[in-house]
Amino acid sequence: MDQYLDLFLNYLLVEKGAAANTVAAYSRDLARYLSYLGNRTPDQIRPSDVAGYLAHLKGQGMAPRSRARALSALRMLHRFLVVEGYCELNPSSIIEAPKGVHKLPAVLNSRQVEALLAAARGPGAIEQRDTAMLELLYATGLRVSELVGLSLAEVNLSAGYLMTMGKGNKERLVPIGESACQAVSRYLEEAREELLRGKGSRNLFVSRLGEGMTRQAFWNIIKKRALQAGISTAISPHTLRHSFATHLLENGADLRSVQIMLGHADLSSTQIYTHVTRERLKRLHGEFHPRG
Repeated sequence: MDQYLDLFLNYLLVEKGAAANTVAAYSRDLARYLSYLGNRTPDQIRPSDVAGYLAHLKGQGMAPRSRARALSALRMLHRFLVVEGYCELNPSSIIEAPKGVHKLPAVLNSRQVEALLAAARGPGAIEQRDTAMLELLYATGLRVSELVGLSLAEVNLSAGYLMTMGKGNKERLVPIGESACQAVSRYLEEAREELLRGKGSRNLFVSRLGEGMTRQAFWNIIKKRALQAGISTAISPHTLRHSFATHLLENGADLRSVQIMLGHADLSSTQIYTHVTRERLKRLHGEFHPRG
């Protein structure tokens, strides 16, 4: 089956335009699946094999959400094999996805966001860069890979927008906002050249070594600033993305606009934030209503 996996991954990358991180995730999930199957051809795989694999993952302690993701990956593989004529039947078509508790995304409230942004502020080049990155992330809801991958040419501060390349190599235009524009402008005027140390770079944000920022480096930055801000809950770059979407909806933004800004291909991905806002309303009602 390894040869078919290579063909499928190439199909995802070339024909579907999937991001490299997405292809890598599919590769890991499907390599584990093929290892479980052993030396079978596509026509020899039965629904019982797929069900047995999911049971195997459950026995290893894998969470329902992760097992559902694994099933989604192998469904795509088997659909590809049928469409391309490598086999006649899709053994995964009748297998139901594992049921699990739907976990709502963690978000910061407005007070916590302000504390996080304040913790990064300072006169030094590192502080100015961290402030600019956090302000921009909260103002735009970018994915961390999109944030660290921004080039100078993709940001138009005078017009107040940026262009980013999201999942599936899809470009989208995202407004920035005045506070983020000011923070990024100050970073560009006072800090970036100091961090570059005479080097050249197309990247908007650079490390103290004058090189492009990595996702892991920014992950460490946000954890450090959260600790300084006294935020005890677990926080990641995605937490600010979730907070961006939630706060927009809480303040009256329509779901379709939030979907466009987040770069979600499907509106159902954005609808999770309506659940977050409803949960918040329920908590407020329970806390402040006389009969809550």
